[in-house]
Amino acid sequence: MTNKVDVLVGLQWGDEGKGKIVDYLSPKYDVIVRFQGGPNAGHTLEFDKKKFVLHTVPSGIFQEKVKNFVGNGIVLDPITFKQEIKTLEPYCPWIYKNLIISKHAHLILPTHRLLDAAYEQAKGERKIGSTLKGIGPTYTDKISRQGIRIGDLFNSNFKNLYKELVSKHLSILKLLNYETNIADLEQDWFNACEIFEKFQLTDTNIFIQNQLSANNKILAEGAQGSMLDIDFGSYPFVTSSNTTSAGACTGLGISPKQIGNVIGIFKAYCTRVGNGPFPTELNDITGERLRKIGHEFGSTTGRARRCGWLDLVALKFAIQINGVNQLIITKSDVLNNFDEIKVAVEYRTKNGKIQHIPFNFDDIIEPIYKSFKGWNKDIRNIKDKNQIPDELLKYIQFIEDYTQTQIKIISVGPDRNENILM
Repeated sequence: MTNKVDVLVGLQWGDEGKGKIVDYLSPKYDVIVRFQGGPNAGHTLEFDKKKFVLHTVPSGIFQEKVKNFVGNGIVLDPITFKQEIKTLEPYCPWIYKNLIISKHAHLILPTHRLLDAAYEQAKGERKIGSTLKGIGPTYTDKISRQGIRIGDLFNSNFKNLYKELVSKHLSILKLLNYETNIADLEQDWFNACEIFEKFQLTDTNIFIQNQLSANNKILAEGAQGSMLDIDFGSYPFVTSSNTTSAGACTGLGISPKQIGNVIGIFKAYCTRVGNGPFPTELNDITGERLRKIGHEFGSTTGRARRCGWLDLVALKFAIQINGVNQLIITKSDVLNNFDEIKVAVEYRTKNGKIQHIPFNFDDIIEPIYKSFKGWNKDIRNIKDKNQIPDELLKYIQFIEDYTQTQIKIISVGPDRNENILM
């Protein structure tokens, strides 16, 4: 009997702390894989008083004995990728051996980034808050069957494929009155593409199935968050891929029956970057306090994150659509000095109270909260679950009862070792 693929997903609007937790869990696995998204991800890891932000490379790369794989569901920017590799190389000298890339992953072209900016500009006040990394336009070309994959780099007709697609992009940019000169961008892009010659490129399905047949343990690392899923997120203010556990099937070439544990990560409160619905957002001194204490600024964009109380209605929804069977709560320490902590348990709408995500977020008039007494104690140095303050235990117990899912780990700080095992 072969192993199954465990999947780790964010359950909010991203920035839940996936990078730290994957890094923490990776010694228990043989392979860490990314299955969707692109350089719009910013997975932050801290250890030995150093901080790293990973955009494309899986968060198991710092473990010398762990293989890392970039799956076919990823869209990859050669320039960003090359910069990331050069940054990591001094700390991960094994990176060219341990990082393997799917030939099926799609490439982000310079014109994809330009299209991203042009589309956002054209939307005016209806901007979705794109990271402007070219993610959406790249997935658009993938779906319209005209994208370019990493494996195409080594085909004799690559230049023709590139010129044909860029010509289409330039026509669109002209229609959008978006002026640009891509000569310099192209040169940097082609130079960056040479980095792939140093890596093993393979077919996704062959690599993953061989690892499973060898009984190796695999952890699939999700990017963004479930509430940004292209199908089930707060559409149209979503990302361009399936961020739920189901995305691991199409992004890695595995069947649903090959998925094992689904681990869901969420913050002790909520944040969101960019525009879009956010029922529990706090546009007051409390929201600003959460932002300041939690250092809530995007690791990819640098933008200030919107902050609010934990939304249990949205969390339960995310748990259901992912099939989560164990939870990890992060950034609990940010709430150390709050006298009162709230969680949303219902929404008030024009048609009454509901405990589910409505089709239209505009139907939500206000969240209905349950209040908890804060623990007013520094929990960052706690390692033993028996030392957890009673107030925090009550908070945890309520979340578990509401979601019918057990919390296995409480993260109490940014370092890989600041965790309480439950």
